[in-house]
Amino acid sequence: MGHLVTVATCSLNQWVLDWEGNLSRIIESIHLAKKAGARLRVGPELEICGYSSLDHFHELDVYTHSLEMLRRLLLDESTHGVLLDVGVPILHRNLRYNCRVICLDGKILLIRPKMWLANDGNYREMRHFTPWMRPRETELFHLPKMLADVQGETHVLFGDAVISTPETAFGAETCEELFTPRAPHIDMALDGVEIITNSSGSHFTLRKLDTRLQLIMEATRKSGGVYLYANQQGCDGERLYFDGCAMIIVNGDVVAQGSQFSLNDVEVVTATVDLDEVRSYRASISRGLQAACSTAKYQRIQTPFELSSEDDDADVTKAPTLPIQPRFHTVEEEIALCGGCYLWDVSR
Repeated sequence: MGHLVTVATCSLNQWVLDWEGNLSRIIESIHLAKKAGARLRVGPELEICGYSSLDHFHELDVYTHSLEMLRRLLLDESTHGVLLDVGVPILHRNLRYNCRVICLDGKILLIRPKMWLANDGNYREMRHFTPWMRPRETELFHLPKMLADVQGETHVLFGDAVISTPETAFGAETCEELFTPRAPHIDMALDGVEIITNSSGSHFTLRKLDTRLQLIMEATRKSGGVYLYANQQGCDGERLYFDGCAMIIVNGDVVAQGSQFSLNDVEVVTATVDLDEVRSYRASISRGLQAACSTAKYQRIQTPFELSSEDDDADVTKAPTLPIQPRFHTVEEEIALCGGCYLWDVSR
């Protein structure tokens, strides 16, 4: 048997500054992921506060309340037993960062800031955040007292690093970073990272899903690996509509895909993947020399938490999720479904 791992990603209908509601949906997604046997759960970009907070990001209360919600999440023991990748805005050394907080069993393992910000089309992230401009470097983040009491420490790592478990390693990239020419997943894959998470606030435009999907499929087809894509779903209280469609892709093949347009507030997508398939695939393609020569080495944060278990590997009835054909709506369906879902959210 291989190294079987069940992973989960999700689409959440979060609302700007809906602190209680946003946290409730995050917790519900974690419960659903755990129920499906997942040991890693990734959520959308800035899911704690809502992606479209815009100039609210200039208000210090947004960062304070976001950390208050993070504290409540860490203290909720019903969310323990699974690695969590959660979207949180963080104020660090008087700079505003769009971050992923990686945590486990009520403790923060890493705060990973977004490195390449979206600043075209509808996006003005440079107005609200500072990019982390030091690839593969980390420093210490001073925890406020409300989190230090939970953590049992005054500092955690902040920066561009990856998480190492006994059987694999996973790293996070955020939304726009997937679309950049030198995407972080390239160096992570060359350094042996086998699972990449992507947390997005990607709004709908006609045929954008095709672009999004092709980028992820090609990323994993060239480098091999497991890619978990999470997205915001709904209008978020703003003029854009986010079309969800959480996905899991392995070695260029789609193995799980959520709905692109939905009225569900919480949608969790899971798949069981075989890490040995990633290793075999990588050994069969022309990447070995580049990987051996790569100087882009990531700091690995060690955790004894296992994504796979002996019970899973010994269960002869359990098998990797098989590839599927990705689902696309026609242009006419996209126009109708997007308009209807957006108006539903606006009306409520």
